[in-house]
Amino acid sequence: MKNYPSLADALADLRERGYDADFAIETESVCLYCGELDMRLDPDEFHVDEVYSFDCSIKQDNNFLLYAISSPASGVKGTLVGSIGTFSCDLSQVLESKVNVT
Repeated sequence: MKNYPSLADALADLRERGYDADFAIETESVCLYCGELDMRLDPDEFHVDEVYSFDCSIKQDNNFLLYAISSPASGVKGTLVGSIGTFSCDLSQVLESKVNVT
């Protein structure tokens, strides 16, 4: 994996590599949602290809995680960004388990 100086640099590089969709956490269930595509991905429908951590300020509560996500069935690739601790416990466990699988 690459070492990026900033979150913005990582996002720019991932976009260049085809990670165009912006995923968010679906709050009603353990899945990811892309509003632009109106697409929901359940845990068995996506892979975590890469994950990066960024310390964005002096405050410890401003640490961000960036996940590069792909869905083999649909061919969609995108990113999920969130501050550490904002993901639900269930989703955090899913994402962590998928990092080791890929």
